[in-house]
Amino acid sequence: MTDSPNPTPPPIQSKTAEAAAGAAKPRNLADVLREFSEHQQKMRDELGKVIVGQTDTIEQLLAAIFTRGHCLLEGVPGLAKTLMVSTLSSILDVSFKRVQFTPDLMPSDITGTQVLEEDDAGKRSFRFVEGPIFTNILLADEINRTPPKTQAALLEAMQERQVSIGRETHMLPDPFFTIATQNPVEQEGTYPLPEAQLDRFMFNIKIGYPSADEEERILTATTRGDSPTVNKVLSARAILTCQKLVASIAAGPLVIRYASRLVRATRPTDETAPEYVKELVDWGAGPRAGQNLIAGAKAIAAMQGRFNVEPADIQRIALPVLRHRIATNFQAQAEGMDTDAIIKRLLEDIAIPEPPKMATQS
Repeated sequence: MTDSPNPTPPPIQSKTAEAAAGAAKPRNLADVLREFSEHQQKMRDELGKVIVGQTDTIEQLLAAIFTRGHCLLEGVPGLAKTLMVSTLSSILDVSFKRVQFTPDLMPSDITGTQVLEEDDAGKRSFRFVEGPIFTNILLADEINRTPPKTQAALLEAMQERQVSIGRETHMLPDPFFTIATQNPVEQEGTYPLPEAQLDRFMFNIKIGYPSADEEERILTATTRGDSPTVNKVLSARAILTCQKLVASIAAGPLVIRYASRLVRATRPTDETAPEYVKELVDWGAGPRAGQNLIAGAKAIAAMQGRFNVEPADIQRIALPVLRHRIATNFQAQAEGMDTDAIIKRLLEDIAIPEPPKMATQS
């Protein structure tokens, strides 16, 4: 009997399970996937104690965490964006820092700075004082209320997970996630995020108003004076194990081809792009969009306890992955077509590749 070419990821242990000695450990991928699905459902249940509704938003936040991605939450003030992130950090046994982005915020307020110190012998030296970015979960609250100079302080951290100060490079803790909130750019005192900054975010999640039933539940829960407590579910080590598990989910050639076709169809210069894309879009998504489509689809499949990715998983996360990577022109605005409308139309028009037919033997 030979060993499997793909080794089974180590078992996922919750905060409580890590302390239990001699517990039985699952040996095959099916057991690990089942345990992973139970943990992510428990995370949803804990979030549900505080957050009413927002099922898709919570699913996409968890998918980003399990794939080392970053999230941008967009919505008008008062939709519990900050509460959602802070509650998420409460159910994870990791460090959490919140930075309120304001017009006078400086890059060193985020990354840290060098300070000059003098010892007892009179010798002077510089010492680096870490900023709030040195954490596991960074909440960049109202990120578009600070100028692009300060926004750019996150670029290196979000991509390389490190911070360069002077001649030194400091590694960020692992895992590291940036979850940013922003208000609509139509509101006063906002600075649109540069394209390079937007591309660093795996998901751009738009949070809308709650339904009538959800709003009544929110008003009932928040006016009673009760403060629900949430329990910690996963440690930093367990999160890293979950990330390895999600990465091991199989994405077949047909799924890869479908993701590639979908991304290429957003580019007006591509020969496969539909005519309405060539007319309404200035520039489309890059290869990073395809990478995030595959990674996010793997997370969706793993959370549902499946071993492989399906085209439906790509369609499920296409909007949050692509909406901030497509730039429409004035004609699109005149016709009332935003990026969401274009993506939805592409999902209808781009056919899912058919599997190759097997040759029949005579």
